[in-house]
Amino acid sequence: MTATHDLPLRVGLGRLQDYWVTAYRRTWRASVAGSFLSPLFYVLAMGVLLGGFIAGDPDELEGATSYLAFVVPGLVASQAMMTAVGETTYPVMSMSKWQKVYESMLATPLQVPHIVLSHLGFVLFRVATTSAVFMVVVAPFGVFATWWGPLVAFVAQVLVGLAFGSLVYGLSARMHNAEGYGVIYRLGVFPLFLFSGAFFPIANLGDVGAWLARLTPLWHGVNLSRMFCVDEVDWSTAAVNAAVLVALVAFGAGWSVRGLQQRMVT
Repeated sequence: MTATHDLPLRVGLGRLQDYWVTAYRRTWRASVAGSFLSPLFYVLAMGVLLGGFIAGDPDELEGATSYLAFVVPGLVASQAMMTAVGETTYPVMSMSKWQKVYESMLATPLQVPHIVLSHLGFVLFRVATTSAVFMVVVAPFGVFATWWGPLVAFVAQVLVGLAFGSLVYGLSARMHNAEGYGVIYRLGVFPLFLFSGAFFPIANLGDVGAWLARLTPLWHGVNLSRMFCVDEVDWSTAAVNAAVLVALVAFGAGWSVRGLQQRMVT
């Protein structure tokens, strides 16, 4: 059931902001390890320890002067994906089916676009804070070639998170049980994490593998993040990367609204 009059989008989002602030105040401690400590351990293990055995050849590492400088931008972009997927899988299923939070929201003047966009706004907050902390923590390791590059790379990482968050939200809105999430993680998230250029140049995958990697949203984010962090920017490629991510965010947001509208209202 929805209200008979339209509530302006800005007003609806403002009212839901209180909900997300309250919810995060009660749950933020549980997210600390997964969002901040695990990525740091990845950097130390892969970039510092393993990276010590890898020659820092810029020709082999896409312009990075060390393996640590190579792997950090990819890891942050990958963590943005993981954070966004985590916030739009089981939480969406819980709010729409198990705890029926969405149903109670729709019993007020709030409407589906308010719910979806406010949830994606929370995803934006989670991705932005996780990525920002990650970038600040690794900055003393000397992995950034310029002071401004990491700022642009941060925007790319947020775009990656929003792209995955909006797309996975659309899937969750159309799913009626949680069994499909195992498939999403095993056949989607983890292969992307491993084979989208975060840990090694996609040229190592061969011509076909590199071509397939370039079709994935995560590669666009990893590539964009790394180019600005190591100051090896191909502006035409960067424009394509950014355009793909922005297009996916726009498509995913609309798709998510339609999916939840069909599930909760029609």
